[in-house]
Amino acid sequence: MRQRIAVVGGGPGGLTFARVLHRHGHSVAVLERDPAPDARPPGGTLDLHEGLGQLALDKAGLLAEFQALSRPEGQAMRILDPDGTVLRDWRPRPDERANPEIDRGQLRDLLLGPLDVQWGRSVTQVVPGTRDGARVHFADGRQETFDLVVGADGAWSRIRPAVSSVTPHYTGVTSVEASLDDVDTRHPDLAGLIGDGSVAAYGVNRSLVAQRNSGGHVKVHAKFRAPLDWHMNLDVADDEAVRSSLLALFDGWAAPVLGLLRHGTAFVHRPLYVLPVSHTWTHVPGVTLLGDAAHLMPPLGAGANLAMLEGAELAESIATGPGDLDETVRAFEEQMWARAGRWAKITTAGLERLVSPDPAEALALFDQVQPS
Repeated sequence: MRQRIAVVGGGPGGLTFARVLHRHGHSVAVLERDPAPDARPPGGTLDLHEGLGQLALDKAGLLAEFQALSRPEGQAMRILDPDGTVLRDWRPRPDERANPEIDRGQLRDLLLGPLDVQWGRSVTQVVPGTRDGARVHFADGRQETFDLVVGADGAWSRIRPAVSSVTPHYTGVTSVEASLDDVDTRHPDLAGLIGDGSVAAYGVNRSLVAQRNSGGHVKVHAKFRAPLDWHMNLDVADDEAVRSSLLALFDGWAAPVLGLLRHGTAFVHRPLYVLPVSHTWTHVPGVTLLGDAAHLMPPLGAGANLAMLEGAELAESIATGPGDLDETVRAFEEQMWARAGRWAKITTAGLERLVSPDPAEALALFDQVQPS
């Protein structure tokens, strides 16, 4: 008898889960609250790791298509002092495929492929253990039951309360994102500063990072330690006000570096939240989590990669396993917790060093991860 399976969330993890099941001939309901794939900006760029995100795409039969879309040159990384001095300038070899970049929108479209996503299906909660399975409640009042509901719905998951009472907590670090469009034509000096990949400058308890996307688009991330209510007297929807506040925060940094903020637009306030490093739960039949819903950690390149591999592994186990759905999910959770716990420790320590009272910690971390 075919199992009734739903995944809540149409991000990289949820779509990879659905795509691998689809490849094995299994149907799955993809429930996404956005009314359409282009309802909001898809976000920036992702580096997909060989043993994580790329492995997941291989399980989905999409690795060759990813390689055609990805940007290996986007792995380049330049480190600056706040005074503009170049401290490191790492460039990948032509055959370097460890962590090529791909725009989130391109990855989403690649994963969507033939999937029939139910757009505009906003889930409010899931109630496990009913006679017919796990009952999903929707914002419009409707309900449906499934044998398995997978929560891939991110940091503020509506599915998590079914298995865990834990909620994300603030790290003490805030990120403000800005955008630069058509950078090569409109801001050639900044384009040269950024290079083919990313440029980063680290100061006392703050950093500026700019990262190329495709089509001349750049995302700029200003990170700094501050109380959660640092913006109480600031209208975060007012680009000019946010820009002025950030320029004051980074006062004294070199003019070319501050150009990333002066010319940025569409500022977005993103306080960084995490779940406990070793977040686990007592297994609940009929419900599980993956990605940020299960193990929200600092955004240092692991989150989407882990979510995708978890989605692929769970789907593959369901499709090819012995048939006991509950035991399959139990085994998946144990494997996920162990790996995610290791990465949560790495990324938590990484954030401490990248936004640190001692900027030398950031440079030392870079040298550990990407020795010259």
